[in-house]
Amino acid sequence: MQKDIHREITPLAPEDSFLVFDRIKDDFDFPIHFHPEFELNFILNGEGVRRIIGDHLSEIDTIELVLVGPNLQHGWEIYKCKNQNIHEITIQFHNDLFDDRLLSRRIMKPIKDMFERSAHGILFSKKIAEEIKPKILKLSKIDSIDYFLELISILHDLANSRNQQLLSTYISENKNFENSDKIKKIYEYVQNNYQNKMSLNEISDLVNMSPVSFNRFIKKRTGKTFIEYVNDTRIGYASRWLIEKELSIAEIAFKCGFNNIANFNRVFKKTKNCTPSQFRQEFSGIKRVL
Repeated sequence: MQKDIHREITPLAPEDSFLVFDRIKDDFDFPIHFHPEFELNFILNGEGVRRIIGDHLSEIDTIELVLVGPNLQHGWEIYKCKNQNIHEITIQFHNDLFDDRLLSRRIMKPIKDMFERSAHGILFSKKIAEEIKPKILKLSKIDSIDYFLELISILHDLANSRNQQLLSTYISENKNFENSDKIKKIYEYVQNNYQNKMSLNEISDLVNMSPVSFNRFIKKRTGKTFIEYVNDTRIGYASRWLIEKELSIAEIAFKCGFNNIANFNRVFKKTKNCTPSQFRQEFSGIKRVL
């Protein structure tokens, strides 16, 4: 199982604050992955789906509300679920959206403590999930500062709720994934240049390493070669534009740095297990990035 765990590049750009997916699915298999963003996952009508959080495995109930902390491995699989029209709402936000100075305020202490506990994954009670349900259902229908205030309200209610269950017995080994000057420099460079051609020599020089040493370094830190890491970033942007923009698939392929449509389709399908057009159709519901 370990070798199948991958570091997901989410559609959140550095200047974004958060995103919300609101979709109804019959197929509910999400391979185990991790990412540095917080993720709040709400599921209706998914009884029998199996939840994997760290070293925790369990079937979910008819209503599910889980907070996954940064870089904690997680996934879901259809398992024993026979239901169709599983309603999933996923909220992702940067792990530094609320900085230390804000979280140090007395009024924010419950949220700060909850964020620390989320390193294990937190399952909230059915009671609080039902109470929070109306707020979560309307998140994808509101904009800008209203969305932000509603998110804080949800986090506050969850932080002060009873019967929270910690899921994983261990804290992610990937906790310090981003806490490296070299990784940060690579990340920023790729974010600023993903639409251009990038060579291994060019990026190796940036961090004062030989190409061989650099490839070994990036493979150890991300589980991917540099080309795979760059392509994951490009596919992250492509996924976002397939949902948000009225551009053709070919336009998106070239806009995010692929020099031909065949290569884009091949890499996209390998990364997402579906074609770009299938992905766009799946997300024909609601997605909001702010």
